[in-house]
Amino acid sequence: MRIDRADVIVTSPGRNFVTLRITTGDGVVGYGDATLNGRELSVAAYLRDHVVPLLIGRDAHRIEDTWQYLYRGGYWRRGPVTMAAIAAVDTALWDIKAKVAGLPLYQLLGGASRDRCLVYGHASGRGIPELTDSIREHLDLGFRAIRVQTGVPGLDSVYGVATSSAAAVGGSARYDYEPARRAALPAEETWDTRAYLRHVPSVFEAVRHEFGPELILLHDAHHRLTPIQAARLGKSLEPYDLFWLEDVTPAENPEGLRLVREHTTTPLAIGEVFNTVWDYQTLIREQLIDYVRSPVTHAGGITGVRRIIDYAAMYQVKSGMHGPTDVSPIGLAAGVHLGLAVHNFGIQEYMLHSAETMAVFGPTFIFDDGGLRPGEEPGLGIHFDEELAARYPYEPAYLPTNRLRDGTVHDW
Repeated sequence: MRIDRADVIVTSPGRNFVTLRITTGDGVVGYGDATLNGRELSVAAYLRDHVVPLLIGRDAHRIEDTWQYLYRGGYWRRGPVTMAAIAAVDTALWDIKAKVAGLPLYQLLGGASRDRCLVYGHASGRGIPELTDSIREHLDLGFRAIRVQTGVPGLDSVYGVATSSAAAVGGSARYDYEPARRAALPAEETWDTRAYLRHVPSVFEAVRHEFGPELILLHDAHHRLTPIQAARLGKSLEPYDLFWLEDVTPAENPEGLRLVREHTTTPLAIGEVFNTVWDYQTLIREQLIDYVRSPVTHAGGITGVRRIIDYAAMYQVKSGMHGPTDVSPIGLAAGVHLGLAVHNFGIQEYMLHSAETMAVFGPTFIFDDGGLRPGEEPGLGIHFDEELAARYPYEPAYLPTNRLRDGTVHDW
């Protein structure tokens, strides 16, 4: 089972994706996702120029050895570009191994631990009425867990919320559907932490009043708070029984989470920008978080994320894999296979891809009763249409940047 060729495909059916296709000498094909939002071409070049030449002739079955070869052998370790590239190779090799075995991938990971993976969708609105409508739309679609984001009075654009001005920048697409906007330079937004902290508790009070105590609710602070501000937010949201509060503060400073943990019992989720198990060591060992967020696409593939989840299980921390539209259906399928198999699964983010994206990637996973189930065909269950993908060339697109009212660059 030698690797005969590896091809990097960049396509943009509504947004930019980087896909790695590995083909063995006897014609078995595996796919991996290497998308890094706003830095797609960096990963594509890393793969083409530095990784693909190392793969030709290697045994496709030696997944662990290949992972270590690319991670330890390259000397320059970690980082989003390196780990996204390794993720694509790793996922494609797992896809190949499962196809050769004639089994859906989750069966090679230990078999199913549950019937489906609970997922959460994204509901948003500039105000409470729009948010309420969005929640009802998600309930009608079958979601049983919903992330809630709203506009903040006095701010024009807020992460995760559709606004008319933001839509005007990126065309007709809703801002909370794809925040990366096609332009030569990133858009700039304005942020006011005090206004946000005053506003958010009233939002959840209104949502609980309207929808009752059973609906599973989540919220994302998107790294924008200091530890003491995050502690205040978590404490103020305790009456509304959140499933989790996500990314309350930049997690490069794990000690900051100690202060947050001391002041609130609201569950905490962190890690969508983490790339390896080593990023989590302090947070998991000291039980400063409740959910790990790294997706297969950005943290070294199935092999890398399995290490994170298994380590988390030792401390009763669960998975909550990142699943935005900049994780392609390949990466999402891999996450669902892994989530179905691991014991300490928590929840899976599920942001609906565009019809164009779904047509290009052809995933076979199924959304049913508030959860995702992988298909039963061998491998990941992806039917990538290269001819269709070629109709969508790359277009520059960037996530926004963020500034405080005085012009200081802030976390986005």
